[in-house]
Amino acid sequence: MNIQPMADYIVVQAEEAQTKTASGLYLPGNAQEKPKTAKVVAIGSAVTEVKVGQKIIYKNEYEATTVKQGKEEFILVYRANVIAIVK
Repeated sequence: MNIQPMADYIVVQAEEAQTKTASGLYLPGNAQEKPKTAKVVAIGSAVTEVKVGQKIIYKNEYEATTVKQGKEEFILVYRANVIAIVK
């Protein structure tokens, strides 16, 4: 990956969407929930709250920017949109 985020941004990779419900039913692609948890792969210079490798929960996927590099997809999330760190 060769994306270096600017000051207040974080580059993350989203976790896979659930393809099966708790009761065992398979979901078609358009019915799957968009993931709100992601793994941090790069941080901007002003970000001190999270570190590379941590998992985060972020809000408002419509403000996030999705970027494709090869076969991988990355999401740029503004620091203020991170609402929790998953431990």
